[in-house]
Amino acid sequence: MSLSIGIVGLPNVGKSTLFNAITKKSVPAENYPFCTIDPSVGVVAVPDARLEVLSKISGSKKLIPAIVEFVDIAGLVKGASSGEGLGNAFLSHIRETDAIAEVVRIYENGELIHVEGTIDPLRDIEIINMELILADMQTVEKRSQTIGRDVKRGDKDAIKLQGLLDVFKKNFDEGKLANTLSFDEEETRLIKDLHLITMKPFLYVLNKQSGGKNLDEMNLSAGQAGDERFQKLIEYFKKNNFKYVIVDAKIEDELKDFEGEEKEIMRKEMNANDNGVDNLIKAGYDLLGLETYLTTGEVETRAWTIKKGSTAPVAGQAIHTDFKDKFIRAEVVAYDDLVKAGNYVEAKTRGLLRTEGKDYIVKDGDVIEFKI
Repeated sequence: MSLSIGIVGLPNVGKSTLFNAITKKSVPAENYPFCTIDPSVGVVAVPDARLEVLSKISGSKKLIPAIVEFVDIAGLVKGASSGEGLGNAFLSHIRETDAIAEVVRIYENGELIHVEGTIDPLRDIEIINMELILADMQTVEKRSQTIGRDVKRGDKDAIKLQGLLDVFKKNFDEGKLANTLSFDEEETRLIKDLHLITMKPFLYVLNKQSGGKNLDEMNLSAGQAGDERFQKLIEYFKKNNFKYVIVDAKIEDELKDFEGEEKEIMRKEMNANDNGVDNLIKAGYDLLGLETYLTTGEVETRAWTIKKGSTAPVAGQAIHTDFKDKFIRAEVVAYDDLVKAGNYVEAKTRGLLRTEGKDYIVKDGDVIEFKI
């Protein structure tokens, strides 16, 4: 299952620095707009401590984690939808991703120029989102023109689609993203090939900086929950039920080459208590509506990515397409139960190993062996 998250935002907000930290892959991060022209792609592991535990139980020779693909997309600017900056080239890259991680700067640093001249995260979000909305508006208007003849001759699908396009137009005129709307199965089929950018799920990544004046920390001495700009930002997220994570991209980038205990020691010395990158990767995985089931044995312990709510035969397709058509049964034990039992034999003795059929809905953390 190939899944990707596009990292977007205004120039100089920390996108490429964050990408470096996530992927350990070197991409330009200089202090000027448009340093990243072609999108860089990095495949990253979804943090999952369960793999190490299972590998010890099974004596596995290797571990294979679940993965998510992150795409570093050059900075958008006001007017991108009409060709400003690198314009449509950026928008085409965004359309190819499954979700959007929108990086927003929440720190003041006079040495690092902001393209708008001042730090105002909510304004930055409105700029980016409006450009994406305007790009989607163009898509909707073009489709309205192309189906005009079909609507006139009474084509039922065209008439339904035109009604949906009108709903999008109204929503966009109000400055709302397409993902704030809901559609039934038939409507989803009709709008699928529009590939609207704002139909994708959004995750807001609030980038702070060690040594900078961070908006989430300013005014705390006065008993306030951060700077007024930060308070308005959080109120905006709560009002619209938007998901967000806070990351110090600079620190995470500095820590990217350390591993294990050494990394944790360095993190404490830098007063970076939260693992922002792990939180971001997990949030992105969850944003896409994904979960993980596990397989384990002497050869390997592996995490498999599936959509939440998948039945056992559908989940089996992650391993091989034959697992759906030739599915007979699945032997399932919950991760926690297997760990408590200590091994498969003891889990079976205790009655913790179950046999499930085609209708079984796989749960996150299920340890499964498929029978075909």
